[in-house]
Amino acid sequence: MQIDALTYRYPSRRNVVFASRGMVATSHPLAAQAGLEILKKGGNAVDAALATAAALTVVEPTSNGLGGDAFALVWHEGRLEGLNGSGPAPSGLDAGPFRAGGLKALPAYGWPAVTVPGLPATWGALSKRYGRLSLKEVLAPAAACAEEGHPVAPNVARLWHRAASLFGTNLRGDLFRPWFETFCPGGRPPRPGELFRNPDQARTLAALAETKGRDFYEGELARRIVAFAEATGGYLKPGDLAAFEPQWVEPLGVDYRGYRVWEIPPNGQGLVVLMALKILEGFEFAHRDDPRTFHLQLEAMKLAFADGARHIADRRFADVPVEELLGDAHAARRRALVAEDEARPPRADLTDQGGTVYLAAADGEGMMVSYIQSNFWGFGSGLVVPGTGVALHNRGLGFSLEKDHPNVLEPGKRPYHTIIPGFLTCRGEAVGPFGVMGAFMQPQGHVQVVMNSVDFGLNPQEALDAPRWQWTSGKTVEVEPGFPHPAALDLARRGHDVRQALESTSFGRGQIIWRSDEGSLAGGTEPRADGTIAAW
Repeated sequence: MQIDALTYRYPSRRNVVFASRGMVATSHPLAAQAGLEILKKGGNAVDAALATAAALTVVEPTSNGLGGDAFALVWHEGRLEGLNGSGPAPSGLDAGPFRAGGLKALPAYGWPAVTVPGLPATWGALSKRYGRLSLKEVLAPAAACAEEGHPVAPNVARLWHRAASLFGTNLRGDLFRPWFETFCPGGRPPRPGELFRNPDQARTLAALAETKGRDFYEGELARRIVAFAEATGGYLKPGDLAAFEPQWVEPLGVDYRGYRVWEIPPNGQGLVVLMALKILEGFEFAHRDDPRTFHLQLEAMKLAFADGARHIADRRFADVPVEELLGDAHAARRRALVAEDEARPPRADLTDQGGTVYLAAADGEGMMVSYIQSNFWGFGSGLVVPGTGVALHNRGLGFSLEKDHPNVLEPGKRPYHTIIPGFLTCRGEAVGPFGVMGAFMQPQGHVQVVMNSVDFGLNPQEALDAPRWQWTSGKTVEVEPGFPHPAALDLARRGHDVRQALESTSFGRGQIIWRSDEGSLAGGTEPRADGTIAAW
């Protein structure tokens, strides 16, 4: 039967999914099933998260890959721990030459925006500290999927087609040929349901499994990456790769209406979420769909983004005043700038590019994982290391080229990072992991999901289903299909430049797993993606 996998004429409804022994929620059913397979083999939530993450690099190359970065929050035995798996700029990469050439930002494609990929080392670090099974067992489902092939999911096919069209127009020459050979076999991107194989990636996954991820930094994979860089004008050197290790960090948290919301500290933008919630806690809200609710959320987000743009940077290089920014006094000062009936211009603008996957995992023993990984702009830099299936990200676009900015590009420095896993606790006990991927939509998605759950009592699926808004720049606010029309009109009267989006791709894709009062796991998955929940 011939079907159109990209057209849906009627609304559909998902219910909350419950389980007791384990759960994985993510944006692709095959990836979620990989995680469940590992749980049933005796793995814990971290093992399941890693199996899912590895599968996502295979089935959603449009948003993440082995050449990207990752972050994680892990709840284990009553404690939350964070892992920052973002890589630094190469030792030979500096802002000076680009600034001298009159550039305001790094080029999006090619080598300048390629920082050291942190994802393989992040897998190794998580497995070493928390894993119950070997990394070889955990990565096996993903390697098999890459070798044998998988039918491409509808939303993935849509994003793949967009990337191929963009790259076909803008990327020329031998430097980018490996991307087209890898991801457009036969000269075109795969269609929905069409089988796609990546045997090069299967071999790479096997090498990572055997070496606990280190082959990427010190072995044959590292030599291939460096050789490609040397042959094509890249910046990555053997020492840049060999020196990299992800960083274990203490998560940042703020109290919000009886709960505590947790994020990874800078260089990630989770700080923006916490600042916005600190501002919003000073207001009372009557209803989720009240135009005043949306207006105050938007104004708080603008102020938080402005503070983030000014301060967020690698704390090894810059003094980021986290305690002050999350203090009551600062929140009160920012709250005083919010006008109840007037949209005010921001002091920061955003870009709307993004390419990320998020997953949540939990097991029956109490371990829970909030995990996110990304290539940044879709497939990333447009570079694929020949013979490896590794697409390199363009995370360096998060740097500033402004000379005295805390986030200015410097050798060995990590950029402002958009990907943020979230976690919720209450009275010292885990409620669970949550996240919404999508570049600068992510803090906005986190705030909306937290408020949907905490302020308005929506269940996990409702909290994700609810129509979203996003501030993009100036006074411009985009609202997705299904956003209440009377509220949109009211926002326009308050001075917002409201624009109705035709589809929901740019409004983020989220997942939630809460531990219910009954002790079971309750999950919601993103209706804007190909997502599913695998439950046991």
